[in-house]
Amino acid sequence: MHDYYSYSMEELAKESKIPVFAKSSSEEVFRLMADIMADTIVEHNKEGKNTVFIVPVGPVGQYPFFVERVNKERISLKNVYFFNMDEYMVDENTCIDENDRLSFRLFMKNTVYSKIDEELNIPESHRFFPVPEGRKAYTETLEKLGGPDICFGGIGINGHVAFNEADPTLSPEEFSALPTRTLEISRETVTSNAIGDLGGAIEDMPRYASTVGMKEILSARKIILGVFRPWHRAVVRRACCGEVSASFPVTLLQNHPDATILVNDVAAEKAVE
Repeated sequence: MHDYYSYSMEELAKESKIPVFAKSSSEEVFRLMADIMADTIVEHNKEGKNTVFIVPVGPVGQYPFFVERVNKERISLKNVYFFNMDEYMVDENTCIDENDRLSFRLFMKNTVYSKIDEELNIPESHRFFPVPEGRKAYTETLEKLGGPDICFGGIGINGHVAFNEADPTLSPEEFSALPTRTLEISRETVTSNAIGDLGGAIEDMPRYASTVGMKEILSARKIILGVFRPWHRAVVRRACCGEVSASFPVTLLQNHPDATILVNDVAAEKAVE
């Protein structure tokens, strides 16, 4: 057993190779993420700059607080670009239907875009998913805009960020260069997502996903990840203190100049006593 699994939050913060901050609740983490999003946009609007985010569908609790601030404070999103991390696929070439209950495109439409006042909303031409038919525009536009200002996200049970699944055959450098692509989802990810999304119905979970690459994620000027579940207790400790390896992709963030992990009260507890 690795010693870091028994670290208290205080010990983790001291030993971590990625800055990690514990909050008293999931709501506090979500509100902080939403405030970082809104504050960055307000600042960039004042400076006449675009705002470019890579955004997840997991975690998602930040979006209602973000929408609330945008509508209440009349924050214009006309110069904002959202590059969603990923989308489920039926196979290597075909996305799941946009109206499928598991579709990330449907989630963003229902939870974010449809909730923002029309005169403030992100233009449809500024909303991107790394789906096969839109992948060229996704990567070219992201590069043209100068890369992401912030990449928001979470961490999978096997250390994946977006759907960049672990691959122990690659070096950290090779894994860091992986581009936006379609891939097969690991059994661990299918299982953990089935528990959260379909009450454990593994057979109905997609086996493929289109995902933003580690190359694009690591190009972000800032990376902010949020973790919330009991199994994140071990995941966050390995992320912050484990060996940098493609076997646990989030450890690659140890080499990023401005990466942060936000932890709720559940994930802050020791993984083992």
